[in-house]
Amino acid sequence: MATKTTMQWTVAGKEGFESLRLGEGVEVPPLDDTECLVNFHYGSLNYRDLIITKGKYLFGNKIGVVPVSDGAGTVKAVGKKVTRFRPGDRVMPYIKQGHLPASPTVSALGKGSTGSDIDGVMRQFGAFNEGGLIAIPPSLTFKQACTLPVAALTAWNCLYGLESRALKAGETVLTQGTGGVSLFGLQFAKAAGARVISTTSTKSKAEILRKLGADHVINYKDDPNWGKTARSFTPDDVGVHHIIEIGGPNTLGQSFKAIKVEGVISIVGFMGGFPKNQPSFVECLSHVCTVRGVLAGSQKQFETMLATIESEKIQPVVDEKHFAFEDLKDAYQYMWEQKHLGKVVVQIDG
Repeated sequence: MATKTTMQWTVAGKEGFESLRLGEGVEVPPLDDTECLVNFHYGSLNYRDLIITKGKYLFGNKIGVVPVSDGAGTVKAVGKKVTRFRPGDRVMPYIKQGHLPASPTVSALGKGSTGSDIDGVMRQFGAFNEGGLIAIPPSLTFKQACTLPVAALTAWNCLYGLESRALKAGETVLTQGTGGVSLFGLQFAKAAGARVISTTSTKSKAEILRKLGADHVINYKDDPNWGKTARSFTPDDVGVHHIIEIGGPNTLGQSFKAIKVEGVISIVGFMGGFPKNQPSFVECLSHVCTVRGVLAGSQKQFETMLATIESEKIQPVVDEKHFAFEDLKDAYQYMWEQKHLGKVVVQIDG
């Protein structure tokens, strides 16, 4: 293995983005027999990456961890027992490295994940167990592929994770905003032949949503009762089948107004904050719906999702602003201020 050192970012504390530290000449440990050394080219940010630096991640994080879970790169070297990959292969890491191949137990939930307690991708070179890597679909570039491991997989799990309630053609999906999870949800839903209602806050973003196939777009700033409006767009006002809930407690009340009987609300974030008056579990009963938390997805779901992306030629939406490796803090701030549309991507190496 010729590569001996790497440049990498680490999370040195919990004081916000200033906790990010760039290190040079960091030693790359020798590969274990079942590991692959990956040269990362691009990484993409998720909301969890931002709040980890602020000490607000629900599952905690290791001080000194290499941040960011989502990336794409080239295999540069392999351990002597590796059978799935060889040098030159294009790969992405799976976020739940500590739970291969099974799902995590309750006691281990949120642990063993890249970018929080296992080193992530914001480095030139990193070693990963071959079982924790997945091949990049041929139709995607590194820049596109780096957006998939969390945002796309989370959206897929929202729509297909409950097999008895899996999305079907002709059903209706409600997405919130223009972040990565929401846009992937829109794209997956349209590929399945579903109707999509999307919310946003600006006319320019509304146009993007329509171009991606949204059947109806609601400006939630102009229409604070957007949940009722979303319901009115469904046949006979029955409500929507699936809601990808990214706002959390602050928007959940409107989601309850939009959901149909026996519909599914998948909670993936809490970007709206934590208001004093939050919906309670009684709302689930009174609306006869399922509310579930979603934390990325399984490897099997990842593989099924990638097959659909390839067959349907789905192109991830990447924000137009370019960030170099040394500009990571700027990328964090840009996303925190919600200036992005789609995925915020950072070029790492090459």
